[in-house]
Amino acid sequence: MAENAFEKSNKTKSLAETGAEESAASATGVFAETLSENTARSGGNFRWVICALLFFATTINYVDRQVLGILATPLQKELGWSEADYGFIATAFTGAYAVGLLVVGRLMDWLGTRKGFSLAIIFWSVAAMGHALARSAFGFGVARFALGLGEAGNFPASIKTVAEWFPKKERALATGIFNSGSNVGAIVAPLVVPLIALNYGWQWAFILTGAVGFIWLIFWLLLYQKPEEHPRLSKSELAYIQSDPAEPTTKIAWARLFPHRQTWAFAAGKFFTDPIWWFFLFWLPKFLNETYGLSLSQIGLPLIVIYLSADVGSIGGGWLSSFLIKRGWSINAGRKTAMLVCALCVVPIIFAVNASSLWLAVGLISLATAAHQGWSANLFTLVSDMFPRRAVGSVVGIGGFAGSISGMLIATITGLLLQYTGSYVPIFFVAATAYLFALLVIHLLVPRLEPAKVDEAAAIENL
Repeated sequence: MAENAFEKSNKTKSLAETGAEESAASATGVFAETLSENTARSGGNFRWVICALLFFATTINYVDRQVLGILATPLQKELGWSEADYGFIATAFTGAYAVGLLVVGRLMDWLGTRKGFSLAIIFWSVAAMGHALARSAFGFGVARFALGLGEAGNFPASIKTVAEWFPKKERALATGIFNSGSNVGAIVAPLVVPLIALNYGWQWAFILTGAVGFIWLIFWLLLYQKPEEHPRLSKSELAYIQSDPAEPTTKIAWARLFPHRQTWAFAAGKFFTDPIWWFFLFWLPKFLNETYGLSLSQIGLPLIVIYLSADVGSIGGGWLSSFLIKRGWSINAGRKTAMLVCALCVVPIIFAVNASSLWLAVGLISLATAAHQGWSANLFTLVSDMFPRRAVGSVVGIGGFAGSISGMLIATITGLLLQYTGSYVPIFFVAATAYLFALLVIHLLVPRLEPAKVDEAAAIENL
């Protein structure tokens, strides 16, 4: 039975490898261009080494997250899951991710990114490998819950690191570069996971991909320190990194973040758009299998095209707002214009559910995933635009919690909807409209993108 579920074919390797190489080239090209442009005026480029570490951590994060989605159809057949069971397994991950983000953001502010990131990747790597022990829907739910808790540390730690290592004018680009690791991870997973599963069994797909996190941990501990303490950082580059106005270093209590409209603007953006990305991650392989009959060995190339496009969108979205700001646009106008462009690019996905061919559907979904990642790069950067560095991890955690709560809802609803109706139409309709609605809410809450006055509020409280 196990062999029947996984033993289809294994012949798409060369095309898949080509897609992965193109993805690496797109990220590397922008990265090299950024270095040549900024090195002269900053006196060094070691901050981009740190950005590269964040990129690889995010890649590993998404490879580990994607393994189950790629193997879902054959595992469903082998272990007898229903659509609702799979929805509940996905809900376990997003629920744990929500709790983790709420706690981990504060933990990163307390421990710092060096220790906090190390603990997070150890936890999620062990959890990823632990999927190999599961034999039932409940067992996979437990493993996914643990994985969600650990993986929640990646984005709060990465955003906090960008706030510490980059001046404001470079943060959107740095965020776009490391965030593109999510797309590279989503490209690498369909390239590697079917190959491992078809040749060695699905358990080894979880074990081998999970083990990669420990390799990254070695480089992180060797290379990362705070900018002001780093022996490899030149004085001129440190001055460039710290060229923004100085900020107080005292901790900010969560209770002082919730009253601010800026916190709710970010949380709203995450709540309305994160579930669309969760849907892509968990259900795209199943959608392509059920709609176009793609087997495990055939699913790789369409997914690589989709997430290669998302990779370009992530970097392009960050570049667009940075480009506009450097040309004299205000931060408010630059960020929101880039987000509007991304929101409009998602709208055509409504036609993907009834597309007449596989590659038309892949094209429409690719445009939407690219737009989502461009949107996400700018949405994350809003936090460092509006809050002092010491609050960034906590605000990202609060927003991520909101996004994961809505991710739980869409996971459960999608599973039940597919089990009882078999239709993807309502889900694609929500995806097409979510980003424009989210941008409207953000603009109403922070029409000028003004910084949150958390320090003034603290001063008043202390009178």
